[in-house]
Amino acid sequence: MTESHPAPQSHSEPSRVVEVERKYDVDDSTPLPAWVGIPGVDAVSSGEVRELDARYFDTADAQLSRSGVALRRRTGGPDAGWHIKGPREGDGRLEIGWPLDGDGSIPDAVTAAVARWATGPLTPLARIENTRTAYLLSGSGGVVAEFVDDHVRATDLRQDEHRRWREWEVELGPAAPSDAAGREALFEAVERAISEVGGRDASSGSKLARALGF
Repeated sequence: MTESHPAPQSHSEPSRVVEVERKYDVDDSTPLPAWVGIPGVDAVSSGEVRELDARYFDTADAQLSRSGVALRRRTGGPDAGWHIKGPREGDGRLEIGWPLDGDGSIPDAVTAAVARWATGPLTPLARIENTRTAYLLSGSGGVVAEFVDDHVRATDLRQDEHRRWREWEVELGPAAPSDAAGREALFEAVERAISEVGGRDASSGSKLARALGF
């Protein structure tokens, strides 16, 4: 994008959503959970395969990463676009999103939004490609949670290092409990189902951190 021809999304209002999710490490051979006894869940959708491709950006001295913030441009899936993932607060993390631009350069609106954490030039940090299969766990009130099975291929663009792994994520949906006790009971049931097939708590807090060897 240039100053004389700004991308339209520079002027659009971004989307804002608080993600409440947990991540789990699994082996390549780990079978999917049975999802028995999950509060409020009586149906699981068939899997929807999504091919995701994301570039992550930061300053040379990692100002965003040191603040617990991630900036990415992702194609594929229902939320393709530019995303800023803010610092984690408990299980929640604010994600701000803009639609994809035309040429791949960082839109002015995105640069302005990350200025509170980083003021230096932003350069590509990592590429994360992900074959994701997404399942909706639903009840009478709607979607309680989304479960995704991720097969990740990551490149640390600083060192040209390549890493592969498989992980699961469970993110609360609009019909999930709104109170802390209800959410904790839901996650406890989810984690029982996951541990029964060999899943375990994630060794890294984010795909980006793992892509960079942290």
